[in-house]
Amino acid sequence: MRPVLIIMVKEPRPGRVKTRLGRDIGKIAATWWFRHQTARLIRRLRDPRWQIILAVAPDRAVTSRVWPADLTRHPQGRGDLGQRMGHLLRSFGPGPTCLIGSDIPGVTRAHIARAFAALGGHQAVFGPALDGGYWLVGAKHPKRLPRSLFRSVRWSSEQTLADSLRSLPGYRIALTDLLGDVDTGADLRRQQ
Repeated sequence: MRPVLIIMVKEPRPGRVKTRLGRDIGKIAATWWFRHQTARLIRRLRDPRWQIILAVAPDRAVTSRVWPADLTRHPQGRGDLGQRMGHLLRSFGPGPTCLIGSDIPGVTRAHIARAFAALGGHQAVFGPALDGGYWLVGAKHPKRLPRSLFRSVRWSSEQTLADSLRSLPGYRIALTDLLGDVDTGADLRRQQ
């Protein structure tokens, strides 16, 4: 069974995606950027070594024509970001599973391969982001992840990674490549 790469995507609708970026560059421009970024990311990360699953929001968008029709789609479901991520990770497997967002312009197949390789000797892996968060989380045996995963995490803060690491006490955790995501206009300018 191939490892699973879950990519969290949102249907690109003005005012519903990249709202912080939209405040800096405008809602339409942020939506356009997100739609094209997501398409580039999916094309770039296709690889026979892993199966890609799109975790879609809102749930009704699983039938959207925005994404390639050949990729499996799964609704993100209800709850805050941590609840949705935990549920998604536990939904697949039983083998190595990694989850990423769709706003990481610099991620490549090599980054994903290194994250899966790190799970050979570790129970979990995180790809730290420049802002104190992370662009990737993965588990060797995702169905065994504790229900406490991602509880009390201060999302979109400098403490996001540290809080998430604390939600896995006793786990052997690897950190992989440091990358930047795009949440604001300043982030976007840094990526160009």
